[in-house]
Amino acid sequence: MEPVQLAAILAGAALVASMVSVEVGISVALVELAFGVLLGNAFSLDPNASWLVFIAGFATVVLTFLAGAEVDPDDFRERFGASVAIGVVSFAGPFVTATLVALGPLGWTTEASLIAGTALSTTSLAVVYAVLVETGLNSVSVGKLIMSACFVTDMCTVIALSAIFIKPTIWLPAFLIVSVAVIVLLPRIAPWFFGRYGDRVIEPEIKLVFVVLFALMVLGAEANSQAILPAFVLGLVMSRHYRQHQEERRRLRVVAFAFLTPFFFLRGGLNVSLSAVVANLGILAALATAKMVPKLGLVYPLARRHVTPNATFTTLLMSTGLTFGTISALYGLTAHIIDRTQFSLLVTVVVLSAIVPTAIAQRWFSPPIPADQPHHLMPPDPSEILIGGQ
Repeated sequence: MEPVQLAAILAGAALVASMVSVEVGISVALVELAFGVLLGNAFSLDPNASWLVFIAGFATVVLTFLAGAEVDPDDFRERFGASVAIGVVSFAGPFVTATLVALGPLGWTTEASLIAGTALSTTSLAVVYAVLVETGLNSVSVGKLIMSACFVTDMCTVIALSAIFIKPTIWLPAFLIVSVAVIVLLPRIAPWFFGRYGDRVIEPEIKLVFVVLFALMVLGAEANSQAILPAFVLGLVMSRHYRQHQEERRRLRVVAFAFLTPFFFLRGGLNVSLSAVVANLGILAALATAKMVPKLGLVYPLARRHVTPNATFTTLLMSTGLTFGTISALYGLTAHIIDRTQFSLLVTVVVLSAIVPTAIAQRWFSPPIPADQPHHLMPPDPSEILIGGQ
């Protein structure tokens, strides 16, 4: 299939997913994931097309940057203990459990079992951020705590993957130096740059952010590392600037949610092989249990302590997975540590964990929407449309 044909199909799916999301009141990220699964298995669409891999990878970094920009640094410091506690147990529980399940009952090799533990330990910052922004919950304390805890979980996952499998290259010092430099310098030059060149239709301020993120991606790839962590911290230190310039953040969101994120979520669904899943339902159930039970069992008591009214909502969102789970599984496949069937099973669990807990959390346990935030997922009242048209 030609790249433009695949792009047209996915763009159409993204449009329909947006319409379905508005009509049923479910995050568009979940609908796009489901559409990706259906399209990938019905028409054998290639999730590894080079352009799609590139856009999805960049979308991950941009979403992580935006997630960091939503967190108030002062609030993050106040909730540092809660964020670290929830984030660490959210990683450690499924990592240990999934590794032991794969190594013991499933009979996988030691390295394959460690890949399973790493892939299933994650929490999807991208999914969580998309859901919180769509519902307006990113602006309240529970949303900020969830995003901070997600970052801690994913940081633990990246450290585990790097420490166990990945061998850093000579580019690692350069990557670290540049990461620290942009985190220190960008907040300092942003007021001058955005004041001089911003608020124009050509969007120089968005281009500046994209250049910095691309540079981090390039150096991260050369160093055998990930640009996700510095991207989140960069967004965190830029959050004060964006609170003073809300329109700049809004325009950056528009670019991300209109173009980048649909391809990211659709590709996540395209990675699922239903035939491999159906043939191994017992293994799938064991892996899903190894991920979900420790997440739910360990996160909920801490959530009860720190966000009592929204403990179930917090626990369910912390049980999601997508970005780093897929990255970890794909690394294992590329390095010939796991085979394609193992890869499909792991990715299926990861994708299901992005869809099911989030759908339950939104439908039955979502906190009240802030009064000054529109509920973007709810369809408009027909009477309001009629009155507006008179």
